Amino acid sequence: MMNQVHNAFTLFMSLLVEALPFLLLGVLLSSALLLFVDEKKLISSIPPNPVLGALIGSSIGFLFPVCECGNVPVARRLLMQGASPAVAIGFLLAAPTVNPIVIWSTWTAFRDQPELVVLRVVFSLGIATIIGSIFSLQKDLTPFVQPMVARAMNQSAKTKSCDPRPSKGLSSDSENSSPLLQSGTFLLGSPGSPQRLDATTMETVLLASKAGNLGGAGVALPGDRLFSQRLRLFVENVMVELRELGGILVFGSAIAAIIQVAAPRDLIISLGQGPVTSIIAMLVLGAVVSICSTVDAFFALSFASTFTTGSLLAFLVFGPMIDIKSIGLMMSIFKPKALVYLFLISAQLTFLLTLAYNLKFS
Repeated sequence: MMNQVHNAFTLFMSLLVEALPFLLLGVLLSSALLLFVDEKKLISSIPPNPVLGALIGSSIGFLFPVCECGNVPVARRLLMQGASPAVAIGFLLAAPTVNPIVIWSTWTAFRDQPELVVLRVVFSLGIATIIGSIFSLQKDLTPFVQPMVARAMNQSAKTKSCDPRPSKGLSSDSENSSPLLQSGTFLLGSPGSPQRLDATTMETVLLASKAGNLGGAGVALPGDRLFSQRLRLFVENVMVELRELGGILVFGSAIAAIIQVAAPRDLIISLGQGPVTSIIAMLVLGAVVSICSTVDAFFALSFASTFTTGSLLAFLVFGPMIDIKSIGLMMSIFKPKALVYLFLISAQLTFLLTLAYNLKFS
């Protein structure tokens, strides 16, 4: 018994030591891009073609290195600021996987299996593009999104056709969203009236700073004060994400260690070696464990000796798209019917692609 506890603790600590640097780097980069990337300019440069828009939206993760905790707020902002459903859904599903931090961590974990790194990106891009294109066929997305998001989308469409300036109504809707989506995304310089840090707010802050009209009742806000506010926001966002994602990483690492040590070896081998059962087991595990995509490759690595390569791919592709943790956040954007569609289509496409790999190469 004591030997099992010792083995589990050793595996747990090794997973944490390998994964923590990537988690920290991902949080730092996502917090920095929150401050410096202008989403409105990005949206205006995306072509209107649904398939091309879905592909570009799926690829935006290279610019927004966020995991499945940070992709939901960004996708929501994209929708509310006028991005097409294909772009927003493509980003929502692919961003946790198609970003440089996740690619690097996957390469570090599976350096001796480079095909896993390439296929993880290719499958994620393909699935996100297909689903984004499917949702783009829906002319009116209102039945699938929450009323607050629908109102903001309609307001954004009216603003585009009538007035190029940002709408105040959009900010009002954004501020009423769930606290889960608001941590680390406010300027706190005005007592009692925090402002969400989006492209509109930052543009207003910067213009007001240049004009000398920021800082309370007509008091000019110097450049160093503006920088200190942005730095404060950056630090707050880093602390919030590390607290939230660090806890999830510890929980996921503990589950991996317990399964590896406590589960009967014969059961793991019997599930892991079947081309179909191994994929189903890892799809379920990916949805339930909800480990951050920045470090989930190290979790999957602990199953590499007993599970098929296709099942590892299923875990690495499907887990970041749809898991228990992200479903709760996605409820702030979509109604349950849309989430069911997203879950089923993602699971089916992942299963078919990884099963084809198992049957072809395993």
